[in-house]
Amino acid sequence: MLNQINQSNYYLANDDARERPALGLVCGDKYSLVIDAGNSAQHAREFLLEVRALNVPPVKYVVITHGHWDHFLGMNEFEDASIIVNSLTNETIKQWQRYSFDDESLQRYKDSSLITDQCVEVIVDEIPERESFKLVSPDIIFQNQFTIDLGNKVCLLETIKETHTDDSTIVYVPDDKVIYLGDCAYGTTTNSLFHYKQSHLLPMIESITKYEANDSLLGHESICDQNEMNVYWNELTSTSRVVDSTSMEEALDSFKKEYRREPNFNEAFFLQAFVNDRKIHSNHN
Repeated sequence: MLNQINQSNYYLANDDARERPALGLVCGDKYSLVIDAGNSAQHAREFLLEVRALNVPPVKYVVITHGHWDHFLGMNEFEDASIIVNSLTNETIKQWQRYSFDDESLQRYKDSSLITDQCVEVIVDEIPERESFKLVSPDIIFQNQFTIDLGNKVCLLETIKETHTDDSTIVYVPDDKVIYLGDCAYGTTTNSLFHYKQSHLLPMIESITKYEANDSLLGHESICDQNEMNVYWNELTSTSRVVDSTSMEEALDSFKKEYRREPNFNEAFFLQAFVNDRKIHSNHN
């Protein structure tokens, strides 16, 4: 069942147990736009059934927020819509278009760490006729910004520098003050270390908060209001500010001196993530 944000915006909630991100829907007078295509054919089909039940204008566009499989492997199901990606995401799509999805190929990709165990499970369970499955090509490829008019409903697309991937697109609906963030505000894993890209943090927050948003949809969360997002940004920035070495002990000491208290659970998690980022950069130098 789709959750309604307001008169024009909806989303299908994430399901982390099945590695399904939240999928967004923006409806104008003439057309509708979908944010992310789902992690499989089955995911996309279930979403489209819910969309059709709303009796909204036809889906004409699908925006892929970034090049992680759980956000685009369902895009073949949107046959009558134009798939939109930024140029960086398109390079990832091209790579996946070269893949085969038979058992032998999937095992080979898994053994070489090209795809994860969970991705293989989803492909096997939720993509019918996968032996002949080939990912379609995007229809619209943009560089930095792109604007779409759905009929008295404008959507602004922008590629931003952020802490999760190098290719994230956000979607902002000015009339409704709703922003769809995909996974851009999350961290990432490098060499088995989860981290937030410390150097990208402030530019990312600036790129997102320049848009006045009452509601924000992240890829693996329920809808967040402005206060919830402000808490999140504040926890990230306050922890990043005190991390300047590869020592978690030093980070904790700096936090306590700066704020005269112990970090809460989230803050301790972020401290470790920024320390990990320092470790990764230290190993590269």
